[in-house]
Amino acid sequence: MRFGKKTAFAALVAASALVMAGCAGGGDVVDEGAGTSGGSTDGEMYIALVSKGFQHQFWQAVKKGAEDKAAELGVKITFEGPAAETEVAQQLEMLTTAIDKNPDAIAYAALDPEACVAPLEQAKAKDIPVVYFDAPCNGDVGLSLSATDSKVAGALAAEHMAELIGGKGEVAIVGHSQINSTGVERRDGFVDKIEADYPDIKIVDIQYGDGDHLKSADIAKAMIAAHPDLAGIYGTNEGSAIGVVNAVNELGLEKGKITIIGFDSGAAQINAIKDGTMAGAITQDPIGIGAQVVQAAYDAANGKSVEKFYDTGSYWYDAKNIEDPKIAAVLYE
Repeated sequence: MRFGKKTAFAALVAASALVMAGCAGGGDVVDEGAGTSGGSTDGEMYIALVSKGFQHQFWQAVKKGAEDKAAELGVKITFEGPAAETEVAQQLEMLTTAIDKNPDAIAYAALDPEACVAPLEQAKAKDIPVVYFDAPCNGDVGLSLSATDSKVAGALAAEHMAELIGGKGEVAIVGHSQINSTGVERRDGFVDKIEADYPDIKIVDIQYGDGDHLKSADIAKAMIAAHPDLAGIYGTNEGSAIGVVNAVNELGLEKGKITIIGFDSGAAQINAIKDGTMAGAITQDPIGIGAQVVQAAYDAANGKSVEKFYDTGSYWYDAKNIEDPKIAAVLYE
């Protein structure tokens, strides 16, 4: 379907309800956090972004990339998400509110790929183009996905785990979700690579902590108790990985006794790698994801064709390469 640019919906809101951040180049950003979005009142293009959350620093980096691209293009955006990545109902409320504002385009990162199908059908019925970032919704509404190829990233984590533990031993996974695509694919990429190429490595446990530090730490401690010969643990996002780090610290284990591989960036993971608690991690390019999805939304709203998938890449980093300019460019604190 070809989408023409529409005039953004004029919404009357109290000035105190919005925190406006002006951007160079004519772009405006409304930083709503866990609130609701408002439409443009001056006829400029308006793109509504609904993320998975504000819980992790990853999303702040995505937001930064989106803001910078909006400023470059001279469009208004709003960027919001629930307080935690388990709050599917709250995210759906934000999506419904965004659709009601009649934006020129919607960018969406799905927490639950099934729950979002019906709301996005409403967007389609209103001729609002929809593009995805980080994780898609099921169905046929979305025109494009800007994201890391998560199975490739999971396989990259497996390769480094295998190398670091000498190609043999027991490993476990602390996942952040068995519902949304990033959690599933980062897990499956890791598992498939181990099973295909490393017959002397056994995955002894996979559990899910919702990306919560405390839950993930409790899971990791239980895994370590149940498997005293555990050689490595892979945490599939920032919260999962830091939960594992906290677990080994709380147990007083010697640094490096268990090889910990994480995912994403953030100050806590960077510090854990530098002090030797964590072996390394896979980082994405969240700023690139934010920029690319705004560009895709802008193009779709203007009736231009967009690619079905924009792979923004994944990269291994550890104490050896963390200062490399190419790696530093895709890390965030």
